[in-house]
Amino acid sequence: MGAEMNSENSKKYEIDMCNGPLLSKILIFYIPLMLSGILQLLFNAADIAVAGRFAGNDALAAVGSTSSLTNLIVNLFIGLSVGANVLVARYYGAGQKEELKSMVQTAVATSVLGGILLIFVGFFVSRPALTLMDTPEDVINQSVLYMRIYFAGMPFMMSYNFGSAVLRAVGDTKRPLYFLLIAGVVNVLLNLLFVIGFSMGVAGVATATVVSQAISAVLVLRCLIKTDAVYQLVLKDIRIVPDKLIRMVKIGIPAGLQGALFSISNVLIQSSVNSFGSIAMAGNTAGSNLEGFVYTSMNALHQSAISFTGQNYGARQYRRVGKVLLICESLVVVVGLILGNAAYFFSGTLLKLYSPDPEVISYGILRMGYICVPYFLCGMMDVAVGVLRGMGYAIMPMLVSLTGACLFRIVWIYTVFQEYHTLECLYISYPISWALTFLVHLLCFGVVYRRLLAKKA
Repeated sequence: MGAEMNSENSKKYEIDMCNGPLLSKILIFYIPLMLSGILQLLFNAADIAVAGRFAGNDALAAVGSTSSLTNLIVNLFIGLSVGANVLVARYYGAGQKEELKSMVQTAVATSVLGGILLIFVGFFVSRPALTLMDTPEDVINQSVLYMRIYFAGMPFMMSYNFGSAVLRAVGDTKRPLYFLLIAGVVNVLLNLLFVIGFSMGVAGVATATVVSQAISAVLVLRCLIKTDAVYQLVLKDIRIVPDKLIRMVKIGIPAGLQGALFSISNVLIQSSVNSFGSIAMAGNTAGSNLEGFVYTSMNALHQSAISFTGQNYGARQYRRVGKVLLICESLVVVVGLILGNAAYFFSGTLLKLYSPDPEVISYGILRMGYICVPYFLCGMMDVAVGVLRGMGYAIMPMLVSLTGACLFRIVWIYTVFQEYHTLECLYISYPISWALTFLVHLLCFGVVYRRLLAKKA
């Protein structure tokens, strides 16, 4: 139904998720989305690798130690883009043209205002928050500098995330990939120029990231402005439509809170890692960054589940929703097992890209052994959450994640980890929490799905 609203030119980038075979269409949607996520990670990987190789272990630790805190602050607003994605997909699937248009205008306006707010939050919160995380004295000044420059680019990051969420909702994952490819090349080149050529250290790394984010934001917004499709962005019409904002918030805020809650537990884990010193921090940073490539590959299936569920839910194709869950869960297990085990098998070689220090590498290998091998459990958990969100359920997965993962990890840190104060004890909390949370999410889906089919009947 939604595809009929657009011209032939825009249709070539979109996918009809409500009709035809699901597996092939999910793969066509998933692969560019996965590559886009990997390119985004390469922004951060380039930052960390250049910092570690050319600015020293302190710079590597400084850049890496900010990631969990940055995610904690940003995730709330990123969650709103999930709300935009779900609603655009639903309106598109249902063929509600005017509703879709006002949703796009509201999403873009929210992204810009949210990004401006985050500039000030990042500037004033960075030092006290990093101090609370027990960031070592030899690292904290560089960490604060990196965060403040990084947050100056928040309007660009938010605009890209919301713009690409709109495109994903209609099945377009190709153009965001092209935009990120351009921005990624610029990011790598500027990293080398600023850090090696101008000796700017962490300031150069952060500046390169901001410039690349600006490029990707301009390209995605230009795409929405120039398109002839129903989701076209009309500059003079950009405004926040109250009822659309409320709907977006109802779905997006719980999603953002869920991300923030995960980040809180990760901040506590990062604080615990910090207690082992800057070398352990550097190894943890490098290992975590490599794991990110596996996670991103799996998380693209979480995002695929949201879009495919949203469109089919909007079109009242409820039985296809169950098929979306089954296909995405099967794919994420395959992706997680293959990539997670491959990352661990080659971890010794890959970690040398970040630091030549054998001690740093050994700490990185230790982390990857506990995280990468069972990483498919995390993917299964995320796919279940994606389907629930696509159906419009936001509070339920947030509460489950709060209890099954976040609260569990916090309790683990203050009980088991206090008794057995080792990195191994810290890292094992991850796979245990993933397995517990997935099982509860799956139970919730079963209850909701049966009610949905009964209601339609």
